[in-house]
Amino acid sequence: MAQTIPSSRSCKSFKNRSMSIVLAKILLALIFLLSISKGSDGQFEDYCIADEQASEYDLLGAMNWACSNGANCTAIQESQPCYLPNTPKDHASYAFNSYYQNMKHQGGGCYFTATAVLTGADPSHDSCKFEYIP
Repeated sequence: MAQTIPSSRSCKSFKNRSMSIVLAKILLALIFLLSISKGSDGQFEDYCIADEQASEYDLLGAMNWACSNGANCTAIQESQPCYLPNTPKDHASYAFNSYYQNMKHQGGGCYFTATAVLTGADPSHDSCKFEYIP
């Protein structure tokens, strides 16, 4: 029985296809890495905000805990820059992030009984600026 030996042309075609796939994967990885928000010092920024799926009741309880345990909640008081919009989700997001930024280097997390999530997108708006501590 005769064995078929691939021609040099089919080997080159296979190598070119393999190289194209590898280059495409590298390009996709680079695009992904560039799309992630980075701080000016090269560190990836992370903010802790309220989970869209959390109930208002749970958000209020977790926000009160955060404000009593390391968050600076002054900015969400009436007539302060982060008071509006006056919703549990917006106020909890500010409180969660304040706690997280102030406490993350001492082991504080962004969980708040499953009412918070991390994001790379800066949630600041209008005159309300969310703190980021590298």
